Amino acid sequence: MPNEGAEGSCVSLRGPVCRSASSARARAAARALLALPAALILASTAASARGGREVVVGVSWSHFQEERWKIDEASLVAGLRERGARYLSADAQSSSEKQLADIENLITRGVDVLVVVAHDPSALGSALASARAARIPVIAYDRLIEAPDVFYLSFDNRRVGRIQAEQILAVAPSGRFAFIKGSPQDPNTEFVHAGQLDVLRPAIEAGRVEVVGDQYVDGWLPDVAQRVMEQILTRSGGRIDAVVCSNDGMAGGVASALAAAGLSGVPVSGQDGDQAALNRIALGRQTVSVWKDSRALGRAAAEVSAALAGGTAPAQIAGAVPFTTPAGVRVSALLLEPVAITRANLDRVIDAGWATRASVCRGVDAGPQAPPACRAPK
Repeated sequence: MPNEGAEGSCVSLRGPVCRSASSARARAAARALLALPAALILASTAASARGGREVVVGVSWSHFQEERWKIDEASLVAGLRERGARYLSADAQSSSEKQLADIENLITRGVDVLVVVAHDPSALGSALASARAARIPVIAYDRLIEAPDVFYLSFDNRRVGRIQAEQILAVAPSGRFAFIKGSPQDPNTEFVHAGQLDVLRPAIEAGRVEVVGDQYVDGWLPDVAQRVMEQILTRSGGRIDAVVCSNDGMAGGVASALAAAGLSGVPVSGQDGDQAALNRIALGRQTVSVWKDSRALGRAAAEVSAALAGGTAPAQIAGAVPFTTPAGVRVSALLLEPVAITRANLDRVIDAGWATRASVCRGVDAGPQAPPACRAPK
């Protein structure tokens, strides 16, 4: 199984603190960066422009079907603007062929750094070769690309899966479970599922949990997830006790299928902190969303881009740690820590400005049975 973070996680540059299994070195490096005066940081990043010209960062997005990518983009653009860098982007619209063409076009347009949210990492070989030939650093943004000269920037995705399974197991310690997994082309799918199994395997082997469905969902598409869930319900005779679902978009499709079958109280997991998912949690239709504050990831991408454009080697990025991919490729990585959001702590995303109380609590009875964030003031 993938062994994400086996050699330790890190400290984010300005985002939430990451887990660290190994490395006082990583924590110290990040603390040193945070201790620098803001003016000095901005001066050093401004000086990273090649030959005195502005740094141009090209971003190839896989798609924008989930709301989180727009949030990532806004934070990344703001971070680049603070550093006097220019942002170019392209949306691959969930097409490997278009992403290849997009990256080649960004290279032709003279970008200094490439940030890639890979639709299918295994299909990027020719584009990566072009970037390498042009000496353009590449950041694999939130989706691993298994190439030794690519910098991996993400959250601890195996930890995401563990959190999902822990929260589901806490409310459903036994029964008939289904796994709704992400796209088979996305390495994060296997990282998340490996984390889920870290927690659930003992219960499965002991017979406390019976797996009645275990299926990938192409493109992480909610409507496909809904059809998959409907098929699982049909095969299982409508007998299901929990759904370990890998993201919030798909959890929306799962919740619709469960509601249509009269099973809207079945525990369901997700990730990303989508507005609709947070509302489902408040309404009791989803158990947990693992919040990955993509604003922090976008800011980190801007900082890493500036450093790479200025000639910093990937292994010398503040907070970077070595990371071994499932195929045994060694890369440098920065992994941020995800957070479990449940009915008990919905205030956390509200207080952080991630979501409004009105959006989280829409349609919730404000009585004593409501989650704390949605109760009427005394």
